[in-house]
Parts: sequence; C-alpha cells; structure tokens
Amino acid sequence: MKESLWGYWLVVLGLFIISVMMLLQNYTTTNEQDYYLLKEVTEASMAESIDLAHYRLYGEVRIIKEKFVENFLRRFSETVNINKTYKIDFYDIYEAPPKVSVKVTTSTQEYAIMSDTGDFGVVNKIDSIIEVLNNKEE
Repeated sequence: MKESLWGYWLVVLGLFIISVMMLLQNYTTTNEQDYYLLKEVTEASMAESIDLAHYRLYGEVRIIKEKFVENFLRRFSETVNINKTYKIDFYDIYEAPPKVSVKVTTSTQEYAIMSDTGDFGVVNKIDSIIEVLNNKEE
C-alpha cells in the first residue's frame, strides 16, 4: 500500500510539472528562434520570387514585390506559434537590385500577476540582398 501511494504521488507530480511547463511555454518567446525563422523565411521567399523571364531576357536578377510578400506571409504563417501575436512590417522592397527589409514584432498574450497585467514583445529586423556572381569571360 505504501509503495502504491508513492507511485500515485509521483504520477501527480509529473502531470503537474508537465502542465506548468506547457503554461510557461505560452508566455515565453526567444529572440534567437524568431531571428532564425525570419532569416530563413526571407531567404526562401526571395529565392522563390525571382523573375526568371526578366533574367532570361536581360541577364539582370530582380524579384517581384507582390510575389515576395505573398511567399513570405505564406511561409511565415506555416511555421509560427499560434500562442503569440506577430506584427510584420515591410520597409524596403526593391525589385532590382533585389533588396528587402522586414521587421517582425512578436508579442505574447497578456499575463496577470496579482493585480498587475502586462505583455512584452521582441522586435527583429532583417535586411536581405541577393548577390549574383557573374562568371562571363570577356
């Protein structure tokens, strides 16, 4: 009987720790996680939005603005955490030469401790440029 009681309390303690960890995960955000997500999504969206017809005709690399924004929002929304609120701002989107500046502000849900409530946000901004090496012999 005594050993089964210890087993019962061990299971209850394990469930309590798991529930506390799940609650804390909803209120935490990491700058590193958001930065790498922003970096990878920006890079993939720029590569996907290159105007190949323009490149074949003129040999100049350029991106399509609307396609970049569409690809970025689609990719970003597929990989974000649903418990956080994201605000995405596009600052500079140049088609030729391809350059984009994107700012993502991540904020958590409001939390309450005693009578104080609040939330916090993490801001990440990235500037990305596509560079192409020209291997033509002259």
